[in-house]
Amino acid sequence: MAASSDSLADILERVLDKGVVIAGDIGVSVVDVELLTLRIRLFIASAQTAREMGMDWWTNDPFFAPNAARAEVGATDLAARVAELEARLPVPGGREKLR
Repeated sequence: MAASSDSLADILERVLDKGVVIAGDIGVSVVDVELLTLRIRLFIASAQTAREMGMDWWTNDPFFAPNAARAEVGATDLAARVAELEARLPVPGGREKLR
């Protein structure tokens, strides 16, 4: 029993370290008329391995990182405020712009 749990742990460690991709297509047809196609892509890896491969979508997703959503809203508010202040500056050709 110990040998099988050790090998399962080794397999899990290797999968999380290197990653595994499972890909497949499912099609639903009636009388040679395709009604629906589902493409399934599944990537299983540790978060560190996924980051190394450039797959870190969850870091900016508001569901997984609520602080990222707040920072994005803050940046949007800041950009709107800057645009408002720039609109108040004197027009070129008139008085000199404030710096």
